[in-house]
Amino acid sequence: MTGATRTTTPRPARTRSWWGWGWADAHPDDAECVAMGALLPGTLARPLPVPRTADLRIGRPAVEAPRSLARTVTDDPAVRAAHAMGKAYRDVVRALRGRPGRIPDLVAHPADDREVADLLEWAGEHGVAVVPFGGGSSVSGGVEYRGDAHRAVLSLDLTAMDRVLEVDAAGRAARIQAGALGPALEDQLRPHGLTLRHFPQSFEFSTLGGWLATRAGGHYATGRTHIDDFVQSLRVVTPAGAGTSWRLPASGAGPSPDRLFLGSEGALGVITEAWMRVQERPRHKASAAVSFASFGAALEAVRAIAGSDLAPANCRLLDAGEAALAGASRDGSAVLVLGFESSDSPVEARLAQAVDLARAHGGREDGSRDGGPGNGGGPGGAPGAVDAWRSAFLRMPYLRDGLARMGAIAETFETAATWDRIPALIDAVRTEVGAAALKATGHPATVNCRLTHVYPDGAAPYFTVLAAGRPGDEVGVWDHLKEVAGEVLHRHRATITHHHAVGRDHRPGYDRQRPDPFALALRAAKGALDPHGILNPGVLID
Repeated sequence: MTGATRTTTPRPARTRSWWGWGWADAHPDDAECVAMGALLPGTLARPLPVPRTADLRIGRPAVEAPRSLARTVTDDPAVRAAHAMGKAYRDVVRALRGRPGRIPDLVAHPADDREVADLLEWAGEHGVAVVPFGGGSSVSGGVEYRGDAHRAVLSLDLTAMDRVLEVDAAGRAARIQAGALGPALEDQLRPHGLTLRHFPQSFEFSTLGGWLATRAGGHYATGRTHIDDFVQSLRVVTPAGAGTSWRLPASGAGPSPDRLFLGSEGALGVITEAWMRVQERPRHKASAAVSFASFGAALEAVRAIAGSDLAPANCRLLDAGEAALAGASRDGSAVLVLGFESSDSPVEARLAQAVDLARAHGGREDGSRDGGPGNGGGPGGAPGAVDAWRSAFLRMPYLRDGLARMGAIAETFETAATWDRIPALIDAVRTEVGAAALKATGHPATVNCRLTHVYPDGAAPYFTVLAAGRPGDEVGVWDHLKEVAGEVLHRHRATITHHHAVGRDHRPGYDRQRPDPFALALRAAKGALDPHGILNPGVLID
């Protein structure tokens, strides 16, 4: 109708959960929590109540920001509580029990490099610890302050710096601010027909700067598995000054300046922007699932595929327990989820070759394949096991929080090792962590395993631990199990983390893993770049 005005009711904006994973409205309700708890004998009869920031004792800030920074900084109690910790199981339980730890005195949302530099200068002069927050999705204690060495704590949130500043389509690169969350980053690249192609499980709730500072891994199982592989140049602001590395396709000029800050977790400087390698969006996808009666045979199949030149986008092996948990198998089989994608050519032939390799090691395809053009973000899905796995993968963090409300232990940890160590490592983790959980709680535990990333020389096993907790001491039980797991990983020369970063929770394992001369160099770099010791104290080094 000409001249008519259509009115619509605006949809309410979704809010992030301050205490748990993701969106506040996506968590299981009480009835679903009780149903999940019934599957783990020994859990609570009713779920712990959803915590409210209003119930926390949040004192007045120990410091006030100067007037020149007032528009950048807030002392709002709810904002401060939401920046107190990350999203690990121990963080969720502490929030549920009303013990979130030290809440930052102030939260800053700088709009540019100058404001970041001004905040660091002020903090250094006043002995204020600065903890870069990213998107707050850390699961290793990387975004909280522990201890009392500093008079106050400032949480540094860069999400106001969220733009794609420049695109070089011919050179397949983009200059992106570090505060861009995954969806916003991809939305800005999409009109150019480009993608960064980095999709961690935390994609919705984590930032480019967070990925860079933690050397994050994405969904993709081979090839460019870590964010490191996409970096062309970094700009970093430190208390000692700011600097930008040259944008180059490659260089042999001494130690890489970018490597110093990749994985530094905000302890050496604040990454504010980066030139990132991007690529055309995939148009061809194909995926399939293959089942194995023997997990050992499945490992051999994955090793053969990883050693080929097929380079699957997805090569995720689920043991029988993990496959059942994801709804990908009901008969005790291990399941291998395979996926391929390309921006310029069909991939069905490569998928067929990978399936043939799996069959040669005793695998049987489940009959559901998906192929053809597509424009989705992460690895493509297919009906059956593939689709079930993907749905469970995205939903699992919310279910973990529901189990936490029932007093259960429900958490994951990951590692990487060479192929010659993988079978014994997986067996030892299952046996020893399971035994430790039974001894600590009096209830049997489920310890499942999946391979998330595979390489010609090794793989990344990812473990899920499910058990009834010890009411009121769930954090203590988990910390003990994490310690037991760390001992197993060290004994088998497996890394303390493949893609979850070090933070504070993995410090003991990281201290044992790194060579002593490197630790000396890292401490020297910390002293030079952060002379007042204000940047994320306790992360990586003391």
